[in-house]
This record gives sequence, structure tokens and C-alpha cells, in this order.
Amino acid sequence: MKKLAIAITAVAAFTGSAVAADMQVKARPYAPPVVTAYNWTGCYVGAGGGYGMYNQDISADTSERFGSGTLGGRGWFGTGQVGCDYQVMPSIVIGAFGDYNFGSITGSMGSVDEKLSWSWAAGGRIGWVALPNLLAYVSGGYTEARFDQIDIFHGDAYIPATTYKGWFLGSGYEYGLGFMPGLFWKTEYRFADYQAQTVPIVYTDGFADSFDSHKYVQTIRSELVYRFNWH
Repeated sequence: MKKLAIAITAVAAFTGSAVAADMQVKARPYAPPVVTAYNWTGCYVGAGGGYGMYNQDISADTSERFGSGTLGGRGWFGTGQVGCDYQVMPSIVIGAFGDYNFGSITGSMGSVDEKLSWSWAAGGRIGWVALPNLLAYVSGGYTEARFDQIDIFHGDAYIPATTYKGWFLGSGYEYGLGFMPGLFWKTEYRFADYQAQTVPIVYTDGFADSFDSHKYVQTIRSELVYRFNWH
């Protein structure tokens, strides 16, 4: 009986060791979650809107009907954009883009309204990848803005629609939204300086006059951006 007990104990010990060894062989190491790597190289389209304001310095030294001063306006606008980026280094991105804005940024010129109806811009940007899905950047380039015709003096005269040309500087960020592949959110502040321009005043009686206007426009915009090759 004693020998049987020793045999059973030996078999149990051997079986336990074999099972433990088998479990150790089959056990798999813990695998950490995979972190998505973003690649900022590629092209994109975007659309959104924002709020803008303009100011202008007016001077009309040759006319008694217009004085000199600073006027401005405020309003909302919509925007659309296309562009392409290239990630030159793990933390540096450069790109080029163009956008078009439409809306009604309206102010007063004396007793009449003046409206910025559309503008467009083309330029470049350089950004820093602060996080894999977050790009902070600065931008700059060329821009034009269209101000609509203004009827003045109860219809006895008008100021023709005028396109102003200038430059812009901006700063913003772009953030990858995790719930939909390729979808990003971008917000940017932009300052535009449109060079001074001599604007004619056309009278129905044939009298000719003009004034100088130097316009400045500031905007803040947010857009949804879709990237075609986000990873």
C-alpha cells in the first residue's frame, strides 16, 4: 500500500510539471495597442465658414464732398479650399493652397453701405507636427477682394465695384478627427493688407471725382477638411 501511494504521488508530480511546462510554452506575451501613424503628405479639400471684419483709411484731399477718416464693416462668410502638403521631416510639413470666400461683410461709408462680397487667396504654409494628428502652422501669400458698387447722393452718383489686391499672413492648426478616417478640423486666423487704390466717383451730371482707400481685413475661419491619403 505504501508503494502504491508513492507511485501515485510521483505520477501526479510529473503530470503537474508537464501541464505547467505546456502552459508556459503556449502563453503569449501582452501586445500593446497599435498607435495610428499619420502621414501629412498628400492633397485635400475643405469647406467651412467664419467671421470677418474690415477697416479702411480713406483720404480725398481734392474733394469737399468726402473727407478723410477710417471706416469699417463686419459680417459672416463661407469658404472653400484645396491644397497639398508634403512632410519633409517627421515634425515639419510644407504645403500650398488656394481658397475662395463668399458672403456679406458689410459696413458703412457715410450714409450708404459698402459690402465685401468675395475674396480669394493663394499661398503656402509651413507647419510643425505637435502631435501625430495635430499640425500647427503659419501661412502667407497673395489675395484679392471685391467690394460691390455703391450708389451715393440719392442715386446721383456711384462708386464702381472695385477689386483690391494685397497680401496675407495667417496662423492656425489642423486636427485629425478619430471617428472618421481622413477627416480633419482646421481653424485659422488671417490678416490681409490690400494696397491703397484710387477709386473713382461717377456722377450722372458728368462731374468726375475720386478718393484713395487702403483696406485691411481680418478673419477667423473653421473648416472640415478631407485628406485623400491620411495614413
